[in-house]
Amino acid sequence: MSKGTIALINPNKVHPPIAPYALDVLSTALEMAGFTAEVVDLTFCRDDWRSVLAEYFTDRRPILTGITVRNTDTVYVFDQRPFVVEHKEIVTEIRRHVSAPIVVGGVGFSTMPFSLMEYFGVEFGVKGPGERIVCELAQALAESRSPREVTGLLVNDAVWTDPPPACDSPLAPEPRNVVSEIRNVTIPLITPATPYIRRSGMPLKVDNRQYYRQGGLGSILTKNGCPFSCSHCVEPDAKGARLAHRHVDAVVDEMESLIGQGIHDLHTTDSEFNLGIAHSKRVLREIVRRKESSQQSPLHKLRLWVYCQPSPFDEEFAELLAAAGCAGVNVGADHVRKDLLDGWKVTAKGTRYYGSQDVGRLVKLCQAYGIKTMVEALFGMPGETRETMRECVEEFMALEATVTAFSLGLRLFPYIPLARRLAAECDGVRTVPGLQSDTARGPIVLRPLEQCANRAEYERQFMFDEDGRLRLVCYISPSLANRPEAVGYHSDGWHDSVRFLWDCVPRSEHYRVMLPTVAGNSEHDNNYADNPFLVSLRELGYTGAFWAHWPHRDSILARVRAMPTVEDAG
Repeated sequence: MSKGTIALINPNKVHPPIAPYALDVLSTALEMAGFTAEVVDLTFCRDDWRSVLAEYFTDRRPILTGITVRNTDTVYVFDQRPFVVEHKEIVTEIRRHVSAPIVVGGVGFSTMPFSLMEYFGVEFGVKGPGERIVCELAQALAESRSPREVTGLLVNDAVWTDPPPACDSPLAPEPRNVVSEIRNVTIPLITPATPYIRRSGMPLKVDNRQYYRQGGLGSILTKNGCPFSCSHCVEPDAKGARLAHRHVDAVVDEMESLIGQGIHDLHTTDSEFNLGIAHSKRVLREIVRRKESSQQSPLHKLRLWVYCQPSPFDEEFAELLAAAGCAGVNVGADHVRKDLLDGWKVTAKGTRYYGSQDVGRLVKLCQAYGIKTMVEALFGMPGETRETMRECVEEFMALEATVTAFSLGLRLFPYIPLARRLAAECDGVRTVPGLQSDTARGPIVLRPLEQCANRAEYERQFMFDEDGRLRLVCYISPSLANRPEAVGYHSDGWHDSVRFLWDCVPRSEHYRVMLPTVAGNSEHDNNYADNPFLVSLRELGYTGAFWAHWPHRDSILARVRAMPTVEDAG
């Protein structure tokens, strides 16, 4: 018999849709532990999500409801659109139907977990990978034990009182024989050798094939965490500062399962695929080995898309990528200037780990092996000027990558090194030029953690102002402002630098370049949330990484505009 039902909610309504991989992982872990895991996915019912929740909870009483928060907002300076408000509406609606406690997790949640637990009014939170913690929490609730026994669980004392009594549920799959002793309770848990169960077309599970049909990509995780300390990046804090490798066979088994379901384009969800490159090569070698050993292997249909840093990336790695079926490499190069990259793109010891020559080598190797490339630059860090931007644009354009993307400005999250540094400079008494938010009603003054009463108070100031109004705090180098001597608080103070970037790229090259726009969401920029070009791709049935089709966007958009509308058909 099942120990109880756990409801897993995906509140993400952004399109093109991205499959909630975390809910596949949690479903696998909970089923192994003897629970019934049911997924209520709101992505495909954006307009009637309330009725979907009402219908689900009408005849179900889960002992725990889990919610995954992938993103708190667009993280795009020129389109400061928060998602947490609609997530809170979903939490409130769930409360109307069921009294079971709620636990929230996910990468977005993990960037500011204490303030979001407080904002959502939920009992529990999980920072980082959550399969062990959620299983232990479910076990504690099923046995009416105190969840405070669960190591690593975040508890909101303002909400949590006593655990509800255990209840019976329908049958769940029998647990496997992988066990971990936790406070004298035996709970089967995921290990690095466990393939995550990925499904399609099953009720109350993640429908990976539907996500592929409407979003164009599947996902695969080979390792979790990141050991680097890049100034602008949330991943070491949100996912863990050490690499946790999955077993090679488990990864490739999962790939075969997804391809067998008709999902041929898989994108790595690792922080960067080439970190821990020896493990990455072992994964690629296993893909190649299985392809060579059988002409019937589904891996012959694989199109792999990966995130990479410029280094390490040698010829053996490029050759293995090509042999495995890699279609494209997205490289986070960020800049060419050593003085800017020093202290920005660094290891845990503070050492810069690549230079612009590594970017050039990567692109050339990929070109030699027929792999498409997208090179990304991120402008606006402290010290950035229009001349440093121009220098980077010229050098990156000369690489002749398939696509080159230029972004401007950074969303600040509480625990990234740059945010900590700026909070220390503010010291609770002054603003720092470059801090901005489109909803700010005055200068943004941050306080360092040690000046705050608790972590929730420290985190809160990066999402809300003193009156509780939403205020997404961002940063753009003040040297890029329209009038540096009078830096404002809203992003329109940097519109001249947006136009400057457009002028840096010859018009004849615009077709293969992503550039920011003052509108913040158009067919020209790489803001993913409801992007008109991305939505057009999916309407026409394109698959793979959206940037691979970028050079042809004019013809693709023309095809969409020529399609008959419902009114035309009538």
